[in-house]
Formats: sequence, structure tokens, C-alpha cells
Amino acid sequence: MTLRVACLGAGYFAQFHHDAWRRIDGAALIATADHDPARGADFTDLGTMLNTVRPDILDVVIPPTGHLAAIRDAVAAGVAAIICQKPFCTTRAEAIAATDLAEAAGIPLIIHENFRFQPWYRAIRTAIADGRVGDLHQITFRLRPGDGQGPGAYLDRQPYFQTMARFLVHETAVHWLDTFRFLMGMPDTVYADLRRLNPAIAGEDAGHILLGYGDGRRAMFDGNRHLDHAATAPRLTMGEALVEGTGATIALTGDGALHLRRFGDITATEILPASDRPGFGGDCVRALQAHVVEGLTKGAPLENLARDYLNVLTLEAAVYRAATTGTRQKVQADG
Repeated sequence: MTLRVACLGAGYFAQFHHDAWRRIDGAALIATADHDPARGADFTDLGTMLNTVRPDILDVVIPPTGHLAAIRDAVAAGVAAIICQKPFCTTRAEAIAATDLAEAAGIPLIIHENFRFQPWYRAIRTAIADGRVGDLHQITFRLRPGDGQGPGAYLDRQPYFQTMARFLVHETAVHWLDTFRFLMGMPDTVYADLRRLNPAIAGEDAGHILLGYGDGRRAMFDGNRHLDHAATAPRLTMGEALVEGTGATIALTGDGALHLRRFGDITATEILPASDRPGFGGDCVRALQAHVVEGLTKGAPLENLARDYLNVLTLEAAVYRAATTGTRQKVQADG
């Protein structure tokens, strides 16, 4: 069985979606749509594409302002599944409306949150589950892409970054809010300190987020888009991470490799080598899309379903409240 896929969007990041679909067994990219004719898509109108090609999967790769309408059109067209890029919709109310709409129609709505599908985070999760770090105490990620300096920041790739009123958290840190959930579960508390360092942009571009767990574990996001890290391709991992436990520490370096140092030792052992993987971020786009194909064709459980992803929106809202009030915020899982 080959699933027929149509993509809405032909902008910068859509190229990674298109390329990944072409490399997945059991799926075929049959059409693309984009409102801008200059981008060379097959259609300029979603409705026309849906009615003409009748895809099994609609992959929505456009900004949040168009998500709810696209999901509504896809549900009306009776697609088998919808994948939607993050950030998911423009407001929580819109996200809930889209989720309710898809669930009422019995159509899986999967949010394309791909960082948890990066190979280093899959390997870290396995190492934690296997007890290789002992009792986990803390995971820290230092975001250092080095792309945020000066008046021309982001203009060559995603210029709308400059005008987003909420930027570092809403657009970027949500990747790690979800990844921390993937590795550690839903936290109980959130604290944040956010800053805007580049006067050329509207939103915040640096800050700290601390997630607290009732059992004493912590997750720390330390983000600064002005600073870099040691990597020939800074956007591969976007920074560096430490996973610290009573038995060992795992370090993620900018080349995508993982090194495990046992407690008390000086030297570390490589447990995941660096690799020249195709696509974006360790080929995480393909990994997520292949996961959806497997779920639809083989009945495997799907990650990132919209109802569960509302938890990331809960955490995002708590981060902004914490930063505004200067107080720790309690959070509770949705559903």
C-alpha cells in the first residue's frame, strides 16, 4: 500500500518535507500547493489541490495563521491523516478547535514536532530507559545557533522571524519543551527569564527556562541565538546538551555525536557517532514522516497527536507567564 501525500507550502522549510517524502517507502508525494506562484508548486489553492488529487495525507507546512483553515479544508475533503507544522495554530483556542474538528471526524492530526525524532534524542531516551545514566537528575540544553546578530538576522532564511512578537520560546524553545517531555515526562513547574538582545527584531531571542519535577529532577533550556557553539554546521544540533545522572553523564556535541562518561571517570565513550545524514537535523523530518506512514499502514501508535501536543502549548503559556510575573508557575497535563 502506497499512501498518497500532498503538501501545503513550498517555502524555506517545506523543502525538507518534500525531499523526505520522496525517500520514504510506502508514500508518494503527488502534489504541492502554495499561494505564491513563484515557488513552483503544482497548485496555488489548497481546495483545488484536495479536490483534484484526493490525497491520503495532507502535510501542512505553512505559518500558523493558516493552520486552522487548512485543517478544516482537509477534514472536509476526507483525508486519512493530517500532519501540521509547529507552532500549532495562532492561539490555544484555535489549536483546540482544530484538534476537536479532526477527532470528531476520526482523522489523526499529528503535529510535526520533529526534534524528538532526531537520532541523538532517540538514543538518549534508550540510554535512560536502559539505566545507563543511573538515577536521572538533570538535562540541560544550550541553544547556540549563532544566527541572531545584527539587523540582517534571519532575513536570508526565515525573515518573518524578525516580526514575531514572541520568538525564542514560541518558535524555537517549543522544540525542547516537547523533547524534555519526551525524555522526562510532563513537569510540575516552570520558571523563565527572557530577554530581547537584538533591537532589530520584535520578540525575545535569549533566556533561561527551568522545568521542575516533583521528584527533584530538573530540565534547563539555556538559549541565546547570538552565540555559537563548536560545530561546522551550527544548525545540525543548534547547540549542546548534557544528560546527568548518578551513574553517568551523556554529552551531545555539535556534530550530533553522543559521549557517555561514567561517574568518577575522566574519559568518555562514544555511544552515537557523528554521521553525515541527509535532510535537516539528523534527518528528523524523514523520521517523523516515516513514523506516521508506519502508524497508518501498520497500526503502530502515533506520537505527537494534537491532543497530546496541547501540553506543549500549556508549557509555552506557562513560560511566558513566568517571565512576565517573575514567579514559578505550576502546570498540569492536559487530558
